[in-house]
Amino acid sequence: MGSTRSASLALGLAAAFWACGGGQSDQQTQQSRDLSLAPAESTARLSDQPAAQPPAAQPTAQPTTPAAQPKAAPPKPAAPAMLATGTTIDLMASDSLNSRHNKKGDAVTATSASAIKSKDGRQVIPLGAVFQGTISDIAPAEHPGGQGRLVLTFTRVSFGGKSYGVQASVDTIGTTMKGRGVTAGDAAKVGAGAVVGGIAGRLIGGNKTGTAVGAAAGAAAGVGVAAATRDIDIILPAGALIRIVLTAPFELKPIVS
Repeated sequence: MGSTRSASLALGLAAAFWACGGGQSDQQTQQSRDLSLAPAESTARLSDQPAAQPPAAQPTAQPTTPAAQPKAAPPKPAAPAMLATGTTIDLMASDSLNSRHNKKGDAVTATSASAIKSKDGRQVIPLGAVFQGTISDIAPAEHPGGQGRLVLTFTRVSFGGKSYGVQASVDTIGTTMKGRGVTAGDAAKVGAGAVVGGIAGRLIGGNKTGTAVGAAAGAAAGVGVAAATRDIDIILPAGALIRIVLTAPFELKPIVS
């Protein structure tokens, strides 16, 4: 009985020892294990600056279609070249005209002596353009010292295979005057003078000699009358100057045949 009590006491003491000593050893062992797993203290110098952020991704540039530009308005066509009223044009007569041979209504042509340009410098009528018209009036001088008449009217000009209407008056014309000499009409005047002179000589002299003298004197007088009254022709030589002045604007509008 006493030995049983001693054994129970020994077991109790052993259990108490184990609870106090052995348990503590296990706890220390566990703590040591936890400390071994703890990360070592970093000796790196800490920085107060925030950690660098990765650069933000830039949006990918999308190809852009250029905006459609408004089409420029086409340039306005230049106004047709023209010649103003009052423009002077020098022509050269193509053929000779003569009051002895030509008559009113005959055709007449002349060519431009130089290129004719507008006020802005554009050529309108080229050199050598053919002007066409008619003789409106023509007449010789009726006595020496008189002036004959020659009036020309130009109504169109042709160049480049086309014809254009033109309105102009003649300002200058290079004519000359030339006597015809004694014509058949003038001879009739001489004959009439001789007859009159013969009659007068007969009345005055009463004989054949007087008649002869009177006839000679009458003939001489007839020649004088013929010389004083003979026609003087007006002549326009080929190549002579004809200067015209536009009486209306000239435009490049072809005449439709």
